[in-house]
Amino acid sequence: MLQEGEMAPDFEFDLADGQKARLSDWRGKTVVLYFYPKDNTPGCTAQACDLRDNHQELLEKGLAVIGVSPDSLASHGKFSQKFGLPFPLVADTDTRVAEAYGVWGEKKMYGKTYMGINRTTFVIGPDGQILKVIAKVDTKAHSRQVLDALGR
Repeated sequence: MLQEGEMAPDFEFDLADGQKARLSDWRGKTVVLYFYPKDNTPGCTAQACDLRDNHQELLEKGLAVIGVSPDSLASHGKFSQKFGLPFPLVADTDTRVAEAYGVWGEKKMYGKTYMGINRTTFVIGPDGQILKVIAKVDTKAHSRQVLDALGR
């Protein structure tokens, strides 16, 4: 997994409106890049809704939010619309972004082993350097967790 002080790998992604974007398009801003396992699951929904509910405060504190999961763009569109998410979600269907950040790996649940995203948030500074890594995410209070980590 990438560590604080390292440069965040840039990547390109499709937006819901069909346009393309790059992480580097947010240079000059502090980005909360959060990786989550799956749309419409309880923990991922709680995390997205917490970030949604506190989005205005995050913006006022100079933070932009981008979510990443291996779900499709269509899934992200439904998830965003259903919960009114005001930030982009990256469809990392080939897991290249998760692998570049070191959050794609082996997981275990109910005795089964499988590959998936290890829920992690990277706070990336205006220059592209990773300021904070949050590996133990509190899905119900993630916005506060991010702000506390940054002392904001």
